[in-house]
Amino acid sequence: MKVLVLGPRSDAIVSILRSCRDQVVEWESPLTRDSPILDGVQYLVSYGYRHIIPASVLALLPNRAINLHISLLPWNRGSDPNLWSFLDDTPKGVTIHVLDAGLDTGPVLAQRPVDYDAKDTLATSYQRLRAATEDLFGKMWPRLRIGSVSPRPQVGTGTTHRLRDKEHYAHLLTDGWNTSVSGLISAARGGTPQ
Repeated sequence: MKVLVLGPRSDAIVSILRSCRDQVVEWESPLTRDSPILDGVQYLVSYGYRHIIPASVLALLPNRAINLHISLLPWNRGSDPNLWSFLDDTPKGVTIHVLDAGLDTGPVLAQRPVDYDAKDTLATSYQRLRAATEDLFGKMWPRLRIGSVSPRPQVGTGTTHRLRDKEHYAHLLTDGWNTSVSGLISAARGGTPQ
């Protein structure tokens, strides 16, 4: 099967796909229905892709276009889901879902809650989420690729954030992505950053 992987290079995802003898094509740029990269593609996997995928592209791959998202949907749709899980104190985890025309609103194929450690930084908690996503994808891909996983609707309203929403909280990231999670939580609740 020819699989298009959208987003920054992920050796783990490519390795999983190739272990199933899938042909992998990688792409990071914006995609249109006329993009030559789509020729012969039978499945699409989006992971950290920073562009909206047009509905016309998704129509080419009904139920064969999925997203690997580092949040427990419907919580923290959109940008910076790890950051918002701490700022909004929402459930933490990872989701594989079918892509639709909305922003991380498609039906869920698989999810896994992920705990964080009190010593975590935003960077270490992000790496934990990525590892959980890649592990979940590795376990699910043999079934996903043959369509044997039934999608289920997302339950609840959840939350959605855009990239610009982070601007109001940028001052709390005292050490960038190496800011401690406990310090961020304390500062967001009116305490002093640690």
